Amino acid sequence: MALDGAFLFAVKNELMQLIGGRIEKIHQPSREEVIISIRTRHGTKKLYISANASSARIHITEKNVDNPQTPPMFCMLLRKRLGNGKLIAVRQDGLERIIFLDFECVNELGDMVIITLACEIMGRYSNLIIVCDGKIIDSIKRVDSGMSRERLVLPAMSYSLPPKTDRLNFLTADGEEIIDRLHQFPQSELSKALIRVFEGISPVLAREWTFYAGNGQHLNGNVTGQALVRLLFIIQRTSSLLLDGQCCFNAVITKDGILKDFSFIPITQYGDFMDNKELPTASELLDFFYSERDNITRTKQRANDLFRLLVNLTERIKRRISVQHEELSACSDRDYFKLCGDLISANIYHIRKGDKSVILENFYDVNYPTVEIGLDVRKTPSQNAQYYYNEYKKSVTAEKKLTEQIEHGTEELQYLDSVFDSLTRATSENDIIQLRLELREQGYIKSADGKAKPPKALPPIEYKSSDGYTILVGRNNFQNDKLSLKFAEKSDIWLHTQSITGSHVIIVTNGETPPDRTIEEACIIASVNSKGRNSNLVPVDYCLAKYVKKPSGAKPGKVIFTNYKTAFVKPDTELEKIRRISK
Repeated sequence: MALDGAFLFAVKNELMQLIGGRIEKIHQPSREEVIISIRTRHGTKKLYISANASSARIHITEKNVDNPQTPPMFCMLLRKRLGNGKLIAVRQDGLERIIFLDFECVNELGDMVIITLACEIMGRYSNLIIVCDGKIIDSIKRVDSGMSRERLVLPAMSYSLPPKTDRLNFLTADGEEIIDRLHQFPQSELSKALIRVFEGISPVLAREWTFYAGNGQHLNGNVTGQALVRLLFIIQRTSSLLLDGQCCFNAVITKDGILKDFSFIPITQYGDFMDNKELPTASELLDFFYSERDNITRTKQRANDLFRLLVNLTERIKRRISVQHEELSACSDRDYFKLCGDLISANIYHIRKGDKSVILENFYDVNYPTVEIGLDVRKTPSQNAQYYYNEYKKSVTAEKKLTEQIEHGTEELQYLDSVFDSLTRATSENDIIQLRLELREQGYIKSADGKAKPPKALPPIEYKSSDGYTILVGRNNFQNDKLSLKFAEKSDIWLHTQSITGSHVIIVTNGETPPDRTIEEACIIASVNSKGRNSNLVPVDYCLAKYVKKPSGAKPGKVIFTNYKTAFVKPDTELEKIRRISK
């Protein structure tokens, strides 16, 4: 991630508006998160600080976070030491990834003291440390000798800055210094050399500088000529943007909507493979980026057990179907069993009890070939004939039952595949809960103890076509059934990807005939909301909703339809995002 010292410099400038404000509330939502509400002239602002290794940051937030009923000990200590304190300074040492917040507070004796919160944003070494008169009062993460030999973070010890290397600050460095330092790494790739030369820059920023300097060409530390001129220009330009507060805060997002990175300048190095989403401030960018990413991560974590369940069920059913196919192939001998029974019955007076086998002519064949038939020496000829007839009946019955079981198992696989697809597209905890309820109702999950009322299901995902028609997409199989069979009017248009797992889609026509462009956009939306969203071309069937029926006893989401047409479309996630109204 790109929360480097340079980005923190922009955050620090935003935090300056809090100076002069007084602490109103302090909360600790989780073990490594702290939220401090500060009352300023412009209203109350919430300062969010995280020491989590994967999402360490500090910024102003608008998010509401649930707090534990009993505040943790570190939160109680902060309230005791900083309660009603006044923020008097926000500092940063060069472009180091540390923000110092100085608060003017009153101690137990009534004396005015300065207490500093050292917010160290350094990946897995991130920490939040309370310091007074150069001594550590406590920290959100204590570091003893068993964890680090270089720097201890324990109460009553002197606070010292983390070890730092001799690197340049690009906000103050001149061109000659930059060139001299770069030429110390002539063989290194330029972006890596830049990271070794400058403090507080992230790999994404170093790559962006390199991309601009070389017009996308590979460069090393021994950069010269026009490339060097362009490199010094982009460094100076970035410095000016930071110092003048003219930054352009961008989140880099993949075409699939996955958050990739962020920076305080436009990111062009990915070309058309990535999209940029601009936000007004550094705090809003961090709020958006981490809340979205954490939500996706949290959703996936909560869905892990369902993913495992679906994978295990699918593998088990596939193994069962494989065994059933083997048993079905064994039933191919049923005609031979009947033939043996008929031949023995026709020649019963030529066979004696105790014979091990008999050779008889096959009178069903015009050439009258002979057939050797094995006999049970303990049985009479009539009993041997009955044995073969019984084997024939068992084979016929087994073939019928196995065919039904294989068909049922195949339908079950299709159903589980549809749930799996819905789960991969789930964007909220509510979506996961609804899928869990669906699996419970189908008997794949045991009924939960207790009578906790599940949350109300979200409505279908809503889109608006270029021609103004409403397009609705089901979130799960239950909603697919409700949307297609209960909500849709007879004149509405129903769509679904052909032979590909996906959501049911409805164009609300209000009795009108929608233009071809609306149908095409609905087909694209259906392809994106299906398992074929990463394909080059997806067939989508569509028909009037009155031609869609549900077979008796079919699983949720299973329908049959007639009088349909098929369109072949290329999935377009950009169009899907543009036309989407609800999440």
